[in-house]
Amino acid sequence: MALSRASESPAAVQLVPREAGAELRCAGAWVVHSIAGLERRLDAIEWPAAGSLVIDASAVDAMDTSGAWVLQRTVRALRARGREVELRGMRPAFEALLQLVTERSAAAAPAAPQAPGALFRIGGATVEALRSALGLVAFLGEAALVLGRSLAQPRRIRWRAILHNLQSAGYEALPITGLLSFLMGVVIAYQGAEQLARFGANIYIADLVGLSMARELSPLLTAIIVAGRSGSAYAAQIGTMKVTEEIDALRTIGVVPMELLVLPKMLALVIALPLLTVYTDVMGVFGGMVMASAQVGVGFGAFIDRLEHAMTLSSYLTGIGKTPVFAVIVALVGCYQGFQATGSADSVGRQTTVSVVQSIFLVIVSDALFSIAFSRFHL
Repeated sequence: MALSRASESPAAVQLVPREAGAELRCAGAWVVHSIAGLERRLDAIEWPAAGSLVIDASAVDAMDTSGAWVLQRTVRALRARGREVELRGMRPAFEALLQLVTERSAAAAPAAPQAPGALFRIGGATVEALRSALGLVAFLGEAALVLGRSLAQPRRIRWRAILHNLQSAGYEALPITGLLSFLMGVVIAYQGAEQLARFGANIYIADLVGLSMARELSPLLTAIIVAGRSGSAYAAQIGTMKVTEEIDALRTIGVVPMELLVLPKMLALVIALPLLTVYTDVMGVFGGMVMASAQVGVGFGAFIDRLEHAMTLSSYLTGIGKTPVFAVIVALVGCYQGFQATGSADSVGRQTTVSVVQSIFLVIVSDALFSIAFSRFHL
């Protein structure tokens, strides 16, 4: 729709300062073929910081819907900044066209989305949590089927992949797990020695360090470290393969991703985590021995003698027995979240974070359930 195209001159705008503001003088043909240059000139204008603005359109000799839209957009942007804008000198036909464009623009403007209520957010989070839990249970069932099939046909087990994961998740984790366990033993001995010394029961520091490390802290601390170290690596590796479509390529050539990517990691962790826990038990007790000798004068020999009376085989095995369950949780959650990655590297990072959080949460929950069960059966 175009009006007054008889004598078209190039569209022009000029900002002229006034006493109480500024005046924008518009001239020429505000039609579609001059819109690009007109928009650039309007965007380059430095509007005054204060005062009223007058738009004088008396010199506009042609206008179509595109020109009216540019004028309407300029007026709307200025008023959105809190400026007072006045239109002057427009021909009646141009003014009617501008009014039509303004009405259609207001009708086409999308309605602002309403923020969801608290009940909606709670329901959405609950549904998402249930969906994730069901997916993880289904993934666990699929892993169990693949494990049973592999045990029935041992030639399907990828021993090289298991040994590689055993090295990365077990051997290479020795420094960090040993150091943290040693420091944990030091801290427990330091805190306990201060209280036991008040009652002259210094020797019982061996009971405190040995039982707390062997039954609870060493398995839990080791599982948490492995979840943050190896579980996140599993999620990142599988997630990257999912984004780059390597998983689909494996299925295309007849390789089952569960056998190649999940089962070796799970079996390696089931082997590595109990061994790491034995190692952290030793390092934690050693840290407690060092602190007991320095803090309350309990020598290494006396500490070990007391530890033999305090520790029983059942107490030690209750700690070791939890670790295969922790290993399965860490491996399966990390791999499952990796398979949930979609689309981009951002999704890989997000699922990696989720895998660490879920692994640690489920490890702590399962440890609490073990404690309740052991207490009920007096173990």
